[in-house]
Amino acid sequence: MTRPFFLLLFLPLLLPAQQKLLIPMDLQQTDHLKAYGIAFWTLQRGMEVDWLLNYRGGSFLIDNTPSAAAECRIRGVRTEAVGGDRAAAILGEIAGEDNNMDVVRLEKAPKVAVYVPPGFKPWDDAVTLALEYAEIPYDKVWDPDVLKGKLSEYDWLHLHHEDFTGQYGKFYASHRNSAWYIEQQMNYETTARELGYRKVSDEKKAVARTIRDYVAGGGFLFAMCAATDSYDIALAAENVDIAERMFDGDPADRDAQKKLDFAKTFAFRNFTIEMNPMRYEFSDIDDPPSDPVPLRDPGTDYFTLFEFSAKYDPVPTMLTQNHVNILKGFMGQTTAFKRSLIKPTVTILGEREGTDEVRYIHGNVGRGTFTFYGGHDPEDYQHAVGDPPTDLNLHKNSPGYRIILNNILFPAAKKKQQKT
Repeated sequence: MTRPFFLLLFLPLLLPAQQKLLIPMDLQQTDHLKAYGIAFWTLQRGMEVDWLLNYRGGSFLIDNTPSAAAECRIRGVRTEAVGGDRAAAILGEIAGEDNNMDVVRLEKAPKVAVYVPPGFKPWDDAVTLALEYAEIPYDKVWDPDVLKGKLSEYDWLHLHHEDFTGQYGKFYASHRNSAWYIEQQMNYETTARELGYRKVSDEKKAVARTIRDYVAGGGFLFAMCAATDSYDIALAAENVDIAERMFDGDPADRDAQKKLDFAKTFAFRNFTIEMNPMRYEFSDIDDPPSDPVPLRDPGTDYFTLFEFSAKYDPVPTMLTQNHVNILKGFMGQTTAFKRSLIKPTVTILGEREGTDEVRYIHGNVGRGTFTFYGGHDPEDYQHAVGDPPTDLNLHKNSPGYRIILNNILFPAAKKKQQKT
């Protein structure tokens, strides 16, 4: 059996003696988010990018071509021109055994898809905001695309804030008379019927299983907020009716909890699902619960990124690159994950210290990976239905949004086969 791993570049001699552009990602960077877009732009043009893990906040090193230099100026991204000798010295410093640094070669722009319903309302999505601000192209896919095999065309998939349990986001108590809720339910029911399913809940479970197969086959999955726990719940409840009559026309199975199969989930186990349709909560995975909304001071709500060994754990190191390691907290329908319900095989990337709240996790499924990030919008502490989208021109150096963009570059890392 073989498993891919990320090729690390230790030898400065691999670097050509030509001029390079260093894109610093420490506090000197003028626009961290667009810097990721420059890395993606470089890959799109068939040029490689060296990601300098833990060097000045996870900087990038690219060829100093006139077009690259001009693109950086146009996008307002700070760069430093370095000669071949200086570039070799940087790589030599990174290769030192006393430094927790390394280099990962990025060589091909991943093809990106966002799973989102057509004309979605009523809120925005942090990932699409990040992609559009960084000028990273992506396609939108929806249930017919997923079930007809279109995911095979993509390297990376983001799950918009979707409820995979077929309970319409558990908004029944608060928004069942809202125009957007009624329209959403009608659209979902129409889609389910067109795809040959009697109930939305059954169709959503089929979508969840197809996404599971995509990941197992080598896909990269990223999800935030309610798309994290609702996805795992849908997998565990594959053969169990957990949706009440107002969602799918028939009552839920009274013994649903006992019939859950946690062996089928990605990240969570031993959780208890919330069967009350009037509660704005899917399960006890979410910590703290969404109802009532926890009263917190945004000025004191932070979480910490773990530090990993760049030379021996390049994957979590890539996913946690940042210019700070303590980030502002932010809420969502699923704000964080209860530590005791996370599978032991899952890597914890970020937590709220002194609590049971885990904010950021990563794991493997077959030949692919998943990453779950709690909360709705890193720069909108308590985003409500109908709130305007965040203007990232005001948050060019957002550490929380950098987490999202780390995940988008992650599939571009060069791989080779290693016997296991």
